[in-house]
This record gives sequence, C-alpha cells and structure tokens, in this order.
Amino acid sequence: MSPAQAGRARRAGVILHPTSLPGPHTQGDLGPEAYHFVEFLAASGLQVWQVLPLGPTHDDGSPYQCLSVSAGNPRLISPELLKQEGWIESYKDNTTHSKLLQRACKRFIQHASTQERDAYTDFIQQQGHWLPDYVLYQALKDEHDGSSWIDWPTPLRDRDAHALDEARTRLDSAITQVCFEQFMFFRQWSALKCYANARGVAMFGDMPIFVAHDSSDVWSHRELFDLDAGGHARVVAGVPPDYFSVHGQRWGNPHYNWQRMRDEGYRCWIERMQTQLQLFDLIRIDHFRGFESYWEIPAELPTAEGGRWVKAPGDELFAVLQRELGNLPLVAEDLGLITPEVHALREKYGLPGMKILQFAFDGDPRNPYLPHRHEVNGVVYTGTHDNDTTLGWFNKLPQETKNYVDDYLGTPGEPMPWPLIRMALASVANLAVVPMQDILMLGSEHRMNTPGTTHGNWQWRFDWAQLTPDIPERLRHLNHLYNRSDQ
Repeated sequence: MSPAQAGRARRAGVILHPTSLPGPHTQGDLGPEAYHFVEFLAASGLQVWQVLPLGPTHDDGSPYQCLSVSAGNPRLISPELLKQEGWIESYKDNTTHSKLLQRACKRFIQHASTQERDAYTDFIQQQGHWLPDYVLYQALKDEHDGSSWIDWPTPLRDRDAHALDEARTRLDSAITQVCFEQFMFFRQWSALKCYANARGVAMFGDMPIFVAHDSSDVWSHRELFDLDAGGHARVVAGVPPDYFSVHGQRWGNPHYNWQRMRDEGYRCWIERMQTQLQLFDLIRIDHFRGFESYWEIPAELPTAEGGRWVKAPGDELFAVLQRELGNLPLVAEDLGLITPEVHALREKYGLPGMKILQFAFDGDPRNPYLPHRHEVNGVVYTGTHDNDTTLGWFNKLPQETKNYVDDYLGTPGEPMPWPLIRMALASVANLAVVPMQDILMLGSEHRMNTPGTTHGNWQWRFDWAQLTPDIPERLRHLNHLYNRSDQ
C-alpha cells in the first residue's frame, strides 16, 4: 500500500511537530532525531506521522500564522545534516542557527558541484509561483528590522516596480541566502519523507485555511484579499464562542476576495495545493467549515463576538481542485459549530472528518464523538495539539464525568491515557491518531497550545528518556489487535 493511501486504509499514527523533537538545539529539526522518530513509529506499527504546518513563523512561533503558505521554516534545517553534506565544518554549540546557514550558503556558492547547482536551479524554477515574491519579502522584512510590510515605505508597501527593482539589486546577497535556505529545507524534508515512506510511514501535513496578514502572500497578492487602499484588512477571521473559547477567537487573518479568486480560476489555490502535495502524503484542511461559511469580524472590533457568518464558495473551489488535480488525499477539520451544509460539502467530496474523544463524554449517548457513532471514512483522535493532554483532561474532570468515562470504557484496569488510546485504536474510523504526549502519559504542563492565548505555546519538546522500553511493543500489540498494522 502506498503512503498516499494511508487515510483510506485502517492505520494509526502520531501527532508530533518537528520542533518538538529532542536534540541539542533550541528546537527540534529535520536531522538525526527525526529519522530516529521514524524508526520508533515503524517499530510501533504506526504508519502515519502527522505534523503541524511547516512554514516560517512569526515571533510567537505559531505554525498557523506563517510568513508564507508555501515556504518552509529555515529553523527546521538540521545543522548536523548540513555538516554531513559538507556545507559547514565543525561548529560550537553557541553558534547561532542563522550564522550556520550563512556559512553553508557561502560554501555552497563557492564549492557546489554542477549537479548540485543544477538541482538548485531546478528548485527555483519549480517553485516559481511563490519563491521570488517570498525571498524578496523576507529580505525586505529583515532590512526593516522585522516590521510588517504594512509599515514599510509606501513604494515598497505598494510594490512600486522601480522600488522593487532597486531592492532586488540592493538585497541580492540576502535574497540568495533565503533562496538557499528554502532549497535546503525542501531537500532535507524530501529526504526525510523518502526515508519514512520506505519504512511504511506516511507524512500527514496541515494546511491552514487562512493566511497571515504579515506574509509574502498578502503583500504580493493584495487583490486576492479584502483590504482597504492602504493594505489594512477591512474584516478579519476567527470563530464565535465554542468549546475552545467562551468569547470566541479573533485570529486576525484578512478574509479572501473570493470573487477575484473565482475570476482567476482559483489559480492560487491550485498552486498552493500542488506545493502541499509535494510535501505530504495526506493533508488536513484546518477550519474546513470556513469553506462553506466563514466568521467575518469587523477589523476594528477587539473580540470575535461581534462577527457574522458569510457564505463561501467551497463547493465551487473543491470542484475546481478535483478537476485540476484529481481526487485529493485530504482530511477535513470539521470541529466546532458544524452545520448540515458543512457536512454535505465534506461528504460530497468524500473527505474524512475528525472525531475527538475528549469531546465525547457529555452524558449524551448520541454524542457524535463517542466511538459507537464514528464513521469508517474518518480520523479519530484522543486529542489534538489544541487540546489538553488526555491525562491532564481526565484529571480535571468532575468525579461524575470520570465515572461516566469509566463506565463507557468498561471500567478499564489500565491507567489513563491508555484506555482512551485503546478506544481510538478500536474505533471503526480508518485512521486513528494520538498525540505524542498521550503515548508518553504526560500531564497538562506538556500541552502544545491553548487556543485563545498568545504566550507559552508551541514550545513543548519531548525527551527519549520519557519513552519507556515497553511502549513500542505495547503499541505494536494494540495496532495488531485492532487491525491497524500487519506486524
């Protein structure tokens, strides 16, 4: 079975963003620890590795507010692999990551073979629909001390042709540096993906529906977004009050100019999807309900509560994507306030939806998140990166709810979170995914993100010492028991 079929067959996987991998640097990367993690997955009978968006982040580190929808995060580039390939020599632990990348770029320019230069040139040509704008944007952003493009001098903000030509000349070496970093990111990711695929592990990515206002995409294609003459968003994205936030969430992303996208045949979405298909075997569409109707918040409002629902052309968009690219290996993140129209859109295109077990125990036997309500064409999770860890979640439940969970589970003898992991694996849903925190039996202090907050998120990392020797065998047994692995 090919990895691309992982979402359509009975399989199991783990959510772990590469930044959460162990290692000697300030965050995890695509180096030796990532390969070690693939080996752990294969040894455990786990055939899917789900990650969060891989793009370059702002200072808050959120992978859902990236500087580009297509670029890779250069901080994920592994210095160890650069050293193995000869692009850097020995380095001290206190050498900054950016300095190492600068050294590698300089050495590549001076010593790359003809074959390596050809690969670099081919990469630039293949990514031509986004790379030139991104590298110029990033070079200008660095020149302006990281400020948003909306605050740049007007000729640069508004992309005056003469000002951009001058910038390309002035920032030539910085542009080359960013090009090299993207080349290395895609090269290292491709090698990791090939290694995983060869061991039966599919790579499961995540594609946010919206785009950060401070991004190369909005700066270079202002006409595709609902902005005023000065480039400011008129309305912004978010969600009304729900499970995650009693006041709703004001994400701040500009909304799309859907009519302009329609007039251009949704070319930007076709190109964006093509790039994601290069990176992943399976792709989660974050906030899928926004393709049917989206929550529109006047930009001047400080919270999400004053927004309104606006219809979106999701049916037309997915028809175009299917016509141009064929049946796509997508999963719809259909959490939150989901209407019959959203269900109909997902089902029309045969997209698996998501079931979160932590949402299941409200006492209603008709709760759609309970396993007896699951569908084969679905993905079941104990929790996601936006949830508390399962152990933390369970420990905070009222005793009455704990009793209900135990009753539903048949009074399990195993300590949490293993009963919920077992429940996910036993579900009829084709794909079961468990956060690494749950496999390691970790508490609330190890959660990845708390929606509606802006501090202390996206920083969690695990340590191999937390993985006791019995866990791979335990997972392999459960995956075989519930027909999720041939091992």
